[in-house]
Amino acid sequence: MIKLINLTKYFGAKKVLEGISYEIKDGTALAVIGPSGCGKSTLLRLLLRIEEPTAGAIEIDGRPLAGLSDDELVAVREKIGMVFQSGALFDSLSVFENVAFALRWRNQLSGREIARVVAEKLALVELTGTEELMPEELSGGMQKRVGIARALASNPSLILYDEPTTGLDPITSVNIENLMIKLSRELKVTSVVVTHVLQTVNRTASQIVMLNDGKFIELGSSEEARRSQNPIVRRFISGGKE
Repeated sequence: MIKLINLTKYFGAKKVLEGISYEIKDGTALAVIGPSGCGKSTLLRLLLRIEEPTAGAIEIDGRPLAGLSDDELVAVREKIGMVFQSGALFDSLSVFENVAFALRWRNQLSGREIARVVAEKLALVELTGTEELMPEELSGGMQKRVGIARALASNPSLILYDEPTTGLDPITSVNIENLMIKLSRELKVTSVVVTHVLQTVNRTASQIVMLNDGKFIELGSSEEARRSQNPIVRRFISGGKE
């Protein structure tokens, strides 16, 4: 579904990504791990074409992102759901209006159809009955689930998660991870999870890569990552104890 071809990103003289080539197949749950500031979130912004690569290319469903017209880029982005680290809800909008936001912006559905979609997505994240609540009335975990419902509103084939469980208590983290697993299994979506939380990686990812010094260290499955003899990988996974 996603093909990275010699992908390179610099900010001035600072190297973030350098010469990454990698393919993410349909239905894969890929975790991108690595220390803070290594470029994981930059990769997500490149996939959304919020940032432009310094060199190289990205293809989604066989279409290069570079050179797309505004309308073509909108069509590609409609296939992508983005779940932000903070939830990134609109504080002045209710839960209903947050989930409905992109649907209203596209102006393609009637009010009744929008209400149906919002109800369906809130049920999927187990938040039925919260439509009239404001973000300030929600716990951190509930805000994250509303963010996931909003990402699902357009029925994406790809979901990008930016640190989905960072800052959450252990029980809430498990609930979010369970939801991610459920979406992967039931909706058959492809997902890219950027995180440094190893429990989230081990529970939700079918494939793992580590980003280090601008390049991917290919790890494979969780079990293969745990067996890695690469000292950089072992130090990260052990929390610096090796």
